[in-house]
Amino acid sequence: MSKILAVLLLLAMCTQLIRPLGYPGLRQRRDFWKIAVFAIAVMMITVLVRP
Repeated sequence: MSKILAVLLLLAMCTQLIRPLGYPGLRQRRDFWKIAVFAIAVMMITVLVRP
């Protein structure tokens, strides 16, 4: 599950660099780092929740 999530977030970052997604906060190409910060936070939560 976490590998699928990582691939999806990586694809979202690549898409953001090519053509901005247009969501609030992601309207410019240089906002791809926000997706990376979100990805790191989700990965940390996943590690903390796992037994």
